[in-house]
Amino acid sequence: MQFDDDARLDTSEVQDVRGSRVPGGKATVGGGIGGLIVLLLGLFLGVGPDQLGLTDGGGQPAATASGLGEVEQSCKSGQDANTRDDCRTVAVVNSVQDYWDQEFQRRGDTYTRSSTILFGEQVGTACGSATSAVGPFYCPGDRKVYLDLGFFDELRSKFGASGGPFAQAYVVAHEYGHHVQDLMGTLSRSQDGRTGADSNAVKVELQADCYAGVWARHATTTNDESTGRPLITSLTDADIADGLDAAAAVGDDRIQERFQGRVTPESWTHGSAEQRQSWFRQGYESGDLTRCDTFR
Repeated sequence: MQFDDDARLDTSEVQDVRGSRVPGGKATVGGGIGGLIVLLLGLFLGVGPDQLGLTDGGGQPAATASGLGEVEQSCKSGQDANTRDDCRTVAVVNSVQDYWDQEFQRRGDTYTRSSTILFGEQVGTACGSATSAVGPFYCPGDRKVYLDLGFFDELRSKFGASGGPFAQAYVVAHEYGHHVQDLMGTLSRSQDGRTGADSNAVKVELQADCYAGVWARHATTTNDESTGRPLITSLTDADIADGLDAAAAVGDDRIQERFQGRVTPESWTHGSAEQRQSWFRQGYESGDLTRCDTFR
């Protein structure tokens, strides 16, 4: 996966709050075993931490800006994205949103851009306070994506994924799939209180995987506003394989087998490894969001 060295990154789409303090008190879930349980329940859930019981006792604070502003200072060009994880995240966010903006326009609709918040350890959101144990998530309350970059290391070390730049891109694109669902009115269908292989929660997650695949199909042909050229210049079969491997690594069956030694489909919230790969592949091979109807 390569980015155009001369492209200018739009850091306004990524707010870096790493190193800042969460206002309004600590989240109610810490690390260790409790954090691992939350991670199993909440990974890629696509909803805010309030629905995972992570809100603090007070209000619902928004994230505060970091005094460091590392992303704004360091992530200027596509060349930076080719060498740094945080800058790569900025570039992927830019590319994903460029694609959905153009796709919504093509369909006669308007895409509303969403910010990604990079945080460390814990963060306050419109959905409540959360720790990094929750994993990446989308908060419909403020329509923002939340990501601790340390998750990418855990994707390899805890979940056995092969890693690679596109595995990281898949994570980001999946969360923006939830934003697309939110704009289209389908995200709320996950909140019917059910779990299991046939639940709406699983169908919402699989659709977000499919949307990530749709973006990937168009990533190298979606022009960047700053140059009029695609921000992503190369996406190989090996990159797609890394994305598919990451999708499988966070399948409910893989996670359950790895951490509890047995598979219980009645408690699934995200879908099996095979399902997640299949729907990402469906989006990638078709390049058509209308082929992502997991509710049919």
